[in-house]
Amino acid sequence: MGSTPFSGKGRGGGGLQDLGCMPWKLSKQKGMVGGEVGEGTGGGEERSDLREHDISTPPAPPPTPIYHEKQRRELCALHALNNVFQDGAAFSRDTLQDIYQRLSPGTLVTPHKKSVLGNGNYDVNVIMAALQTRGFEAVWWDKRRDVGSIALSNVTGFILNVPSNLRWGPLRLPLKRQHWIGVREVDGVYYNLDSKLRSPHTIGNPDELRKFLRHQLRGKNCELLLVVSEEVEIHQTWRSDGC
Repeated sequence: MGSTPFSGKGRGGGGLQDLGCMPWKLSKQKGMVGGEVGEGTGGGEERSDLREHDISTPPAPPPTPIYHEKQRRELCALHALNNVFQDGAAFSRDTLQDIYQRLSPGTLVTPHKKSVLGNGNYDVNVIMAALQTRGFEAVWWDKRRDVGSIALSNVTGFILNVPSNLRWGPLRLPLKRQHWIGVREVDGVYYNLDSKLRSPHTIGNPDELRKFLRHQLRGKNCELLLVVSEEVEIHQTWRSDGC
């Protein structure tokens, strides 16, 4: 009588299978395969998510709102100033009227008739003095020079004095009067912010602005002011030709 070698058959071998046990080597391989697949799948999904994140385009920022002050009474000088500064609180009628009253009548040069009653129609001297209260200067452009020599990047805005038709309510009268309009760049685009317009008119890029200014200056009784900081005016850096 001798012992019979364990053959995997019988109760002992069946017991392992009945208990649901698997050979360690197979179990390890299965675990490794499962782990590799799981890690591979998880990693693939993560990389896919990263790729999607990388190629996604962030939403564009909303456009900068354009401030456009419309005509009231004869306050076009006030509207032009506030439109150039893109700030309705930059100047007020009371501010301009106070400046007008402080200026000596003997020093007034008027392409624009002065106002005694405070209803507007202020001249260039009031505009120049108003700009100085905010650290800016008005440079009167010599129309004999080409506007191509303006260093646009150093100019805050433009104020034009142009002839404009008079109106009586909805009626356009066969008379003209000088009128101030503001021109300003917003987000790389120049706009005509004439207070008599219903909404800002797009001029376009710097080349189109120069065409617009040339066209305006060809007209009769049209003048151009460059609105620049005091530093720019002192160093004359509003000119690109250095002359």
